[in-house]
Amino acid sequence: MQRHSAHLTHDERVLPWVGANFWSRTGGPLMWRDYDGAVVREELAVLRDHGLTMSRSFFYWPDFHPEPHRIDEELCDRFRDFLDAHGELSMGTVPTFIVGHMSGENWDPVWRGDRDLYEDVWMVGRQAWFVSEMTRRFKDHPAVTGWLITNEMPGYGRIYQVDPPSSDVVTAWAQFMCQAVRAAGGTQPVSLGDGAWGLEVTGRDNGFSLRETAEYVDFVGPHVYRSDTDLPRQHYRAAFECELAGVTGQPVILEEFGLSTDTVSARNAGVYYRQTLHNSLLGGATGWIAWNNTDYDHLWDRSPYDHHPFEMHFGITDSTGRPKEPLRELAAFSDVLRRVDFGHCRRSDAPTALVVPAFLERGYPYSRPADRPLIFSSLHQGYVAARGADLPVAFAREADGLPMDGLLYLLPSTRQLTTRTRRDLERRARDGATVYLSFCSGEYPGTRGPWFHDLDGLFGVELQLSYGVAEPIEDDTLEMTFQEDFGTIAAGETLRFAVAGNEDSRAYLPVVPAGARVVATDAHGRPALLRHRLGEGETVLATYPLEHMAARTARVNPERTHRLYEALAEVAGVRRPVTVGTPLVGADVLVHEDGRRFVWLVSQSERELTVCPETGDAALHDLVSGERLETVEIGPYGVRVLELRPRTAP
Repeated sequence: MQRHSAHLTHDERVLPWVGANFWSRTGGPLMWRDYDGAVVREELAVLRDHGLTMSRSFFYWPDFHPEPHRIDEELCDRFRDFLDAHGELSMGTVPTFIVGHMSGENWDPVWRGDRDLYEDVWMVGRQAWFVSEMTRRFKDHPAVTGWLITNEMPGYGRIYQVDPPSSDVVTAWAQFMCQAVRAAGGTQPVSLGDGAWGLEVTGRDNGFSLRETAEYVDFVGPHVYRSDTDLPRQHYRAAFECELAGVTGQPVILEEFGLSTDTVSARNAGVYYRQTLHNSLLGGATGWIAWNNTDYDHLWDRSPYDHHPFEMHFGITDSTGRPKEPLRELAAFSDVLRRVDFGHCRRSDAPTALVVPAFLERGYPYSRPADRPLIFSSLHQGYVAARGADLPVAFAREADGLPMDGLLYLLPSTRQLTTRTRRDLERRARDGATVYLSFCSGEYPGTRGPWFHDLDGLFGVELQLSYGVAEPIEDDTLEMTFQEDFGTIAAGETLRFAVAGNEDSRAYLPVVPAGARVVATDAHGRPALLRHRLGEGETVLATYPLEHMAARTARVNPERTHRLYEALAEVAGVRRPVTVGTPLVGADVLVHEDGRRFVWLVSQSERELTVCPETGDAALHDLVSGERLETVEIGPYGVRVLELRPRTAP
């Protein structure tokens, strides 16, 4: 199965977007009032000298559009100089039109009043007029490399947590805005700047649908600032959301990510950038725009910094222009992209599918939005476990139908499937695939147990549930002891898992075999893992919600589900191109169009490691020197990128 890794192009050229969201240190969001072209050139030169190729820029809406039918031409002249400064350094920029939200505060043009930005026809017309007028002014400047309609419109146009607009209204608004760019002659790639926070990625309905707006945009731009209770999960968070954002097959640009150095040490700021950059690349992102270019210490008495002080220190440079650890990581990352000629690389294919239930994004009648966080977190934890197993996965959307060519289908802590998918999974197994599902009862008391039909027939068991009553897991640790060999796990081995969940989800599935073989039992002798032969393939059932339990546990990774995924890969005949032998280092492969292959080794260890990757009939070579390597040293939370070449006879 192909994994999503589309590159952004314009005029048949790949756009190498590695950059920063840009407000000059002279004024932050008010920089156009205090514009200093010399300072801007200094700031851009520092970014360029560290390998950055572009910026994202902003038309602060209240200033650029002071009256309903007037553009501030003096500010446009300043923006034109800003574009010239980019051109002098062979850099590009992506202007953002409707900038009313920024860094914890919303600003309106004085003439907006209480007009709705989506449904007031006159107000929609004024936005489209502004977009078209700004496009006409700047579309022919060679430094303009793309367009964004807004900055995080879900937090500005209408607060989606309180009063979300409908998807059809938002989609119509997006159509008008994007078509305004095209009607004014803008040919560069365009997207919305909404953050990709809608149903297809987060499971939350804010009116913005990637599927519905795909007709009008050229790329998808996640903004990722989430927190977690587990470090590897946090390190893989942006990658996971980029995987989900690839639902439309369009290029995924990590449009905003970053951190305030008021909230993290300098060293750990570098670690977070390193992990986010490389893991999101392996998750399908093909462009990166950090938040943001500089600190704003001397703007402490201006909004939004007076009430959001930590917002002053998201910069990749300090307020004097000196590089911080995040910029050094961006420089190292840019160097890797150059060495592998990233614009002509794609992710390797993967015969393993991580199945995304349609209930994450579809509002089926009388299904509950409360199911979606469980789906999201279980998939996220399953993704982390697959990384620990060196098992590349392709995201398979149930809503789009399951791919036909998978060898292994993973359904982590999955409660809800449609009738069609249940039948398709059985067909895949009968045709030779392996289907794995771990049981989950759900996190609320309504309709406990599996939502889909005939679990018994699919997995060769008879479930022993009582109506409406969850079977509680009373142990604090699940001990899964294998009664027979299972892939890479030997008979007699015991895997231990931390138990977690609420009173509804901390539950197991009591079953008796009815055709299935018991592969592993719990500490009470009950079936914990069963395998069932179906036609040319088989199904595997875990009676405990392994991924859900881990997702609800702090500081848990690497936990033992990666061992189970390794064994499933062996059972299914999935060839993992590179394996490291420790869940602390994840391995993945990119393929250049000329046939070269590059291996990423990403460490989740706080200590330096020396590893001996298994590469089959290929050998690892240093990316710079070309030296053949049998062992690889990786620094704390480090990344090594190596070339994978065919072994030659001595």
